[in-house]
Amino acid sequence: MKYYIKHEIQGRIRVHMAQKRMSCREADILLYYIQNLPGVTSAKVYEKTADAWIVYEGERGRLLASLRKYHAEDVKIPDGLLDHSGRELNARYQDKLAGKILARAARQLFLPAPLNMAYTAACSAHYLWKGARCVRHGRLDVEVLDAAAIGASIVRGDFKTASSVIFLLGVGEILEECTHKKSVDDLARSMSLNISKVWMKRGEQEVLVKAASVHPGDEVVVHMGNVIPFDGIVTAGEAMVNQASLTGESLPVRKIPDKYVYAGTVLEEGELTIQVQAVSGSTKYEKIVKMIEDSEKLKSAVEGKASRLADRLVPYTFMGALFTWLLTRNVTKAMSVLMVDFSCALKLSIPIAVLSAIRESSGRHITVKGGKYLEALAEATTVVFDKTGTLTKAKPTVKDVIVFAEGGDADEMLRTAACLEEHFPHSMANAVVAAAKKRGLEHEEMHSKVEYIVAHGISSSIGEKKVVIGSYHFVFEDEGCTVDPAYEEDFRSLPAEYSHLYMAIDQKLAAVICIEDPLREEAADVVQALRESGIRKIVMMTGDSERTAAAIAQKIRVDEYYSEVLPEDKADYIEQKKAAGEKVIMIGDGINDSPALSAANVGIAISDGAEIAREVADITIEAENLYELVTLLELSKRLMGRIDRDYKAIVGINSGLILLGAAGILQPAASALLHNASTVAISLKNMQNLL
Repeated sequence: MKYYIKHEIQGRIRVHMAQKRMSCREADILLYYIQNLPGVTSAKVYEKTADAWIVYEGERGRLLASLRKYHAEDVKIPDGLLDHSGRELNARYQDKLAGKILARAARQLFLPAPLNMAYTAACSAHYLWKGARCVRHGRLDVEVLDAAAIGASIVRGDFKTASSVIFLLGVGEILEECTHKKSVDDLARSMSLNISKVWMKRGEQEVLVKAASVHPGDEVVVHMGNVIPFDGIVTAGEAMVNQASLTGESLPVRKIPDKYVYAGTVLEEGELTIQVQAVSGSTKYEKIVKMIEDSEKLKSAVEGKASRLADRLVPYTFMGALFTWLLTRNVTKAMSVLMVDFSCALKLSIPIAVLSAIRESSGRHITVKGGKYLEALAEATTVVFDKTGTLTKAKPTVKDVIVFAEGGDADEMLRTAACLEEHFPHSMANAVVAAAKKRGLEHEEMHSKVEYIVAHGISSSIGEKKVVIGSYHFVFEDEGCTVDPAYEEDFRSLPAEYSHLYMAIDQKLAAVICIEDPLREEAADVVQALRESGIRKIVMMTGDSERTAAAIAQKIRVDEYYSEVLPEDKADYIEQKKAAGEKVIMIGDGINDSPALSAANVGIAISDGAEIAREVADITIEAENLYELVTLLELSKRLMGRIDRDYKAIVGINSGLILLGAAGILQPAASALLHNASTVAISLKNMQNLL
């Protein structure tokens, strides 16, 4: 690629590509290429000037050589990156705004006065119609204020003021629409760009492949607890699917062959084979945009309060205008009052503050699914932690495989366990699969249908033999398995420092997999930081033994702990706390945590856990440490502080404008300009990061 250097200082360089301007697509490809070069810390590409601004570390020569090698057609771009980059949206609204300003200037300079008046009268019809429609429906909204101000100007023959007001309203609408769409677009993009793997069916085999390699017509298998990755038609199996995130249905829907399923929904029970119909177009991105824009359940109480307050203040603005006219008998002063309302700023800036906070969270690898959850976080009083994969490290490791069968082989036992566990991703299951992979223990699917019993274990068959793997309670109490008397002593002396996963074949214990699940180094400090941030009670709940739970609880200094609990026990505890008036946060990572995540005021899932936990949860943390919980709590509190300051600023500024208009200091056009300018300024301020 040909380019020349326009400006350069140490560690920063601005280059100009050998072309007049770029398309949005070309600019996005170049930006992606530059951002992924070694040593580049940040970069911007300007499509209109064909310039690139690069901040880098290391050798200048290596960077310039990489730029010379650039060819757009050779760059492999991740799916969806170009479609939803946001660059085209920005360019569209910049052109829209520039076009509106230039058109007004041209009319003022070249259009004769009579034609200008006719044009203004024609444009006013749109605003007058909107105001009349509101009145007809018994509402006094901001549209009525706009219509009254424009109508009064035209009746008085003051077409210049009417034209200015219409122009300023048009500019305000473009800026408001752009600000809102950009916030939604940024948020949706951050929530949708995630890469996952799927089970593809090839003949009688299930093969784990990247989702990006799947095409329409391929068949994928979705097991219980996983998210359906693509839109498609069920070809085999029967399952209950939770579609609440897309359709709002409160109960899972039964899916059988020939039924349609949607990407992003959760398979709660059963198993399905799906013929993929769409891998793009009807993508998760579009669904997330729709969810953000349409789903009232995601709006926080403060957003609803702002909207209701804005509507309630409109009649008072009318009363102020009427009172001003009665006192002064001056229509211009009354119109100046009409040009100012609280509605625009309240209805635009508060939702943008919330959307911006959610976007900022996503930049820290935290996905928040709605404003109401940030508000609930700020009010939280109780935090409930699951232990495994949450307080302990997200990647436990297999330390030993102890065989309890005559002639048994540790590698063969681990191979069998991994074959079963890989279908139900959880931190403990992932440890087994990773250990088998590390030892090079590849396998073909040798078992029959796998059945997962939540919080207990897995049951299947290999040939004529029944195989179960899971907790002590599941294997020995529920399934009635026994230990060969010859191995009783070995069984009693299992190493106490490890967690144990029991596997039995034909009702006899075959192996115990010892898993080291060390406590996260930051766990104790995070618990203390949460306490200092205002959380009154911190609780740990685990399915582990009393001995293990007590040891962990003592190390991290939680207020309460509960051992050997079932999923329903966690959910029941949370419901009791909520009934007592507590705001509860639940943090977990497994399929067995999903009932509690749903029950809590805010459910937070750790991203390395089960997909159903991530889908059911209100917030997902993808970071490597638990300190992001403290960050998230701080962000939520700062958001509430920003919203409180917004209320004061909006009421103060607009009240001042009303008083200046009533005093005759501000003309209607000036009132409209300052009102819209303050609304946009507050909205732009709200788009800035909180932390």
